[in-house]
Amino acid sequence: MMTSLCASAEQIGSVDTVFKLIGPNHKIVVEAYDDPAVTGVTCHVSRAKAGGISGAVGLAEDPSDASIACRQVGPISFPQPLAQQQEVFSERTSILFKRLRIVRIVDSRRNALIYLTYSDKLIEGSPKNSITAVAVDRATPIPVKR
Repeated sequence: MMTSLCASAEQIGSVDTVFKLIGPNHKIVVEAYDDPAVTGVTCHVSRAKAGGISGAVGLAEDPSDASIACRQVGPISFPQPLAQQQEVFSERTSILFKRLRIVRIVDSRRNALIYLTYSDKLIEGSPKNSITAVAVDRATPIPVKR
């Protein structure tokens, strides 16, 4: 089951990668996403953003490359049981069909949270992806919806 919880992105920084004479430069942005269902976990995602005129007006297709690192940033707690697998963030990266997604998967056996980021596109094959894990202290079992 995958339902979105609508985490929001906070841009932490960016670097320009290609100069564009007209419109914004191509860049790599770093954004932070606090997991909306897990207190104390934040994911940082770096991804490419297209610039130029089409990027300025929202018509550019961002490249599919993204990297993710999630860490414990405070005491971890679970206000409610988690779904075994759940999309926690999704953002459009082109005018049609392409999205950046972050999915949380619970690894109950290892008491860990796995975060997967990928970019999908309905038209063509294998999406690029990146994965990270947050180990949760065994004294705090991860509650999973049954």
